[in-house]
Amino acid sequence: MNATRTNDFTSIITGRRSIRKYDTSVKISKEEMTEILTEATLAPSSVNMQPWRFLVIESAEGKAKLAPIAKFNQLQVETSAAMLAVFGDLNNFDYAEEIYGTAVERGLMPADVKERQLAALGAHFAKLPADINRETIMIDGGLVSMQLMLAARAHGYDTNAIGGFEKDQIAEVFGMDKERYVPVMLISIGKAAEEGYASVRLPINTIAQWK
Repeated sequence: MNATRTNDFTSIITGRRSIRKYDTSVKISKEEMTEILTEATLAPSSVNMQPWRFLVIESAEGKAKLAPIAKFNQLQVETSAAMLAVFGDLNNFDYAEEIYGTAVERGLMPADVKERQLAALGAHFAKLPADINRETIMIDGGLVSMQLMLAARAHGYDTNAIGGFEKDQIAEVFGMDKERYVPVMLISIGKAAEEGYASVRLPINTIAQWK
C-alpha cells in the first residue's frame, strides 16, 4: 500500500532551488524567524542532545562583518533577508539535564528512566573521543540545516546552503568561542529576486541498492 503524500509537501521538495539573489525589500520578522528555527529543531539528533546553534545575521553591521569571510558569496550576503550561520556545540552535553528534566516535567519520560540515561550518557561523554564528538555534531548539524531549508520553503522563503566561507574565522569574528562552536554551514534566506535553476539528480538505480 502506498503512503499518501500531500501536494504541498511535494511542492516544497521539488520546488526548492538554490537562490543567490534575493529581493532586498523583503525582511523576516524575529517572530517568524523564530518559528522557522523552532520547526527546524524538530530534526533528530544523537541522544537528543540538539547540538545545533544558530547565529541570525540580518543587520547591516552583522553582514559587514560576514562579507570579508564569505568572499565568493557576496550576492547572498548583500541581498538576503538574513544569513544563518549554523554551528555545532562541542559542549552539547551541558544541556542534558535541561533536556531530559523538561521531558520528565512534561510527562514524556519517567524520572527513573531520566536518571538512568543521564548516568549512562555522562559516562559515555566523559570518554568520548574529540573527533567522534565533532563528527556527530556535524551530522546533526547537517540534519537540522536541511530541515531549516524545508521549513523556510514552507513559509514561502528561498534559501541557499553555503560551504564557501572562512570556517576558521567566523566564530571569533562574531564573538563566539571557536574552541567550542564548530561551523557547519551558512544558509542565506529571503525571497528570490530571480528564478533559480533546476538541477539534475542521479537516477536511483545508480545510487541505491536493494539486497
